Amino acid sequence: MTSIILQSDCSILLDVSVVESKDVEKSIQRFAEHTKTIGCFEHYIITPLSIWNALALGISNEKILAVLQKNKKYPLPIFALHHIQVWLDRFDKLTLRRIDEQDCILTGDKQTLQHILCLAEINKLIAEANIEQQQIKLPIHHRGLLKQVLVRECFNVIDECGFDEGENLAFEMLKYMKHTKQAFQLRDYQRKAIAAFHRDKIGGSGVIVLPCGTGKTLTGIGVMASLQCATLIITSNTISCEQWKEELLNKTSLTEDQVGIYGGHKREVKPITIATYHILSYRHKRQAVFPHMSLFSKRNWGLIIYDEVHLLPAPVFRMTASIQATRRLGLTATLIREDGCAPDVYSLVGAKLFDLQWKEAEQQHVIAQVNCIEIHIPLSNKQQRQYESMNKREQYKFSSTNPSKLDVITFILERHIGEQVLIIGQYIDQLQIIANQLKAPLVTGQTSHSERQAIFELFRLQKTNVLVLSKIANLALNLPNASVAIQVSGSYGSRQEEAQRIGRVIRPKLERNVASFYTLVTSGSIEEQFSLNRGRFMEEQGYTYEVFTVEQFIMDGGERVDQATIN
Repeated sequence: MTSIILQSDCSILLDVSVVESKDVEKSIQRFAEHTKTIGCFEHYIITPLSIWNALALGISNEKILAVLQKNKKYPLPIFALHHIQVWLDRFDKLTLRRIDEQDCILTGDKQTLQHILCLAEINKLIAEANIEQQQIKLPIHHRGLLKQVLVRECFNVIDECGFDEGENLAFEMLKYMKHTKQAFQLRDYQRKAIAAFHRDKIGGSGVIVLPCGTGKTLTGIGVMASLQCATLIITSNTISCEQWKEELLNKTSLTEDQVGIYGGHKREVKPITIATYHILSYRHKRQAVFPHMSLFSKRNWGLIIYDEVHLLPAPVFRMTASIQATRRLGLTATLIREDGCAPDVYSLVGAKLFDLQWKEAEQQHVIAQVNCIEIHIPLSNKQQRQYESMNKREQYKFSSTNPSKLDVITFILERHIGEQVLIIGQYIDQLQIIANQLKAPLVTGQTSHSERQAIFELFRLQKTNVLVLSKIANLALNLPNASVAIQVSGSYGSRQEEAQRIGRVIRPKLERNVASFYTLVTSGSIEEQFSLNRGRFMEEQGYTYEVFTVEQFIMDGGERVDQATIN
């Protein structure tokens, strides 16, 4: 039976009631982006980036078109097919090659070059154009800006200008960890991801997508070891900086004097330097320049790693455009960006090189099986009248901070006695009330680094089993024993945030490799509408959310969740 309806705007409706739809869905997800669920239909959209990422991963033009043709319910719209064919054709129509140290040329067929010369932004970047010889000459430092403009105009560029080798740094990955003397080795998918970084004779740029808890850091270290060069690592926060440094010193032959941190109160520039996006993007509001961007030129870096590349801020984008001669690696659990800047990641860091699906990682037992449970909590009659008198922003906070959520938290904790639980939210005043009521530690962005580390260490040692976290839970935290997360409020409909928060409990467990992720939502409110969007990314990865009212959960929902855990 057929299950695909391709529409003129390049969106796809997949009928999930058809028996074969699961296999078809896996094929579609390789070249289209999931957007929403409409009844028995899953809605996808095909974009230039989704097509180009698929081609970069080795999926052929013929395969993409064959999936659409074979499974179509109705004739494929000519308008949509035209756009898809244009994007397929444009994947390798333009190539950048280096002439010398100062200049490079963009080559392509005459029609394509004439087309892009009509773009005002392109003419600002080029030195001269020779259509008869099918080439455009430009300064090599405009290489990144050119790619950025062309990707936005739906032209893909194959960059063959190559990379500078950077400062040599000899080191090796160890077979035994220094701290525990325990043996370790790269997993098969990590080796494949590293090989994908060196996918051709040039290699050297692109994004590796691995679920939280599957070893993105170790994969990045594997790439570093394969290149043997000075490396700048940029990550989300100072805690992540410390975690990178610990992993490097524990699992490689690198020494303390070779690994430095540039963030917080430290300003170390060493052969391996780890910095934060925050410090690189910092500038005083009266300053026109970013004083710490000079870190990009402090050493002759051979590799720059953008950890959590989905968080890459605009000032770092601009700097990345000017350093295209340096190899670049992006690491992330999700390429979703709510700000629409995914094309900039593609053009400046590189295409998706490797993507391990969350469900695939779960089946390989490298991450925990996660049960996602959404509990809908009503407002009282009085609260409902208050809610209806508010504007939308006020309604969102009012419903997100519904005080009845505290009773549900208490009930969930009773079901998970002995397990390590994270309670995660958006609003500090709400979290403070929860922490006080439960007599649990609270960690926010205002908590000092030393206090955070002390609290996290108590949690790791299981001297406290409940931890209340603000939005810092969206960032890289090493709390591997956490098996339950309770989300009490979030950033509107951020799918990226949902994935990061689930990632806090997804690390593999020593005994039962199972985790639970609860989302508490005020029923009939604007929060309920946003929660639908928040779960999209995980649904795209193959997860489902069991939805309960409070009454259902208390009556039999808990038992059903327990049974799912046993199974």
